[in-house]
Amino acid sequence: MKKVLFAFFLCLMSFIPTKAQTSTSNTKTTVASPDSNVNFRLFQTNNRWTFLKLDTRTGEIKHVQYSTDGEAMQYDLNNMPLAEGEDAKPGRFFLYPTENTFNFILLDQIDGRVWQVQWNIDRDKRGIWRIY
Repeated sequence: MKKVLFAFFLCLMSFIPTKAQTSTSNTKTTVASPDSNVNFRLFQTNNRWTFLKLDTRTGEIKHVQYSTDGEAMQYDLNNMPLAEGEDAKPGRFFLYPTENTFNFILLDQIDGRVWQVQWNIDRDKRGIWRIY
């Protein structure tokens, strides 16, 4: 009986190091809608309460924060259109997450322009910058 318990204990212990060595990425996977003609998309962030709402026609982005206690809000990250008029087509812009919780890459899928997008509650730490 002692030998059986000892063998069981050894088998059990052999799984513990395997579990400890397993790592997972914190990057959220954004699943794009199969419809490329949508005007808006929501993108997850690594923050439990925060999404980014992208106007896929113009590239304008809002930080959307939901709440269970009535503190929900939206604020502009980029309120200047990056495409206007006939150039503002549904599905033109798309956000890609990075390993940095606060940063995304915004891609203009028509002409290839890219921007770094940084969201944050602190106004001085958020913005959008063109990458040349």
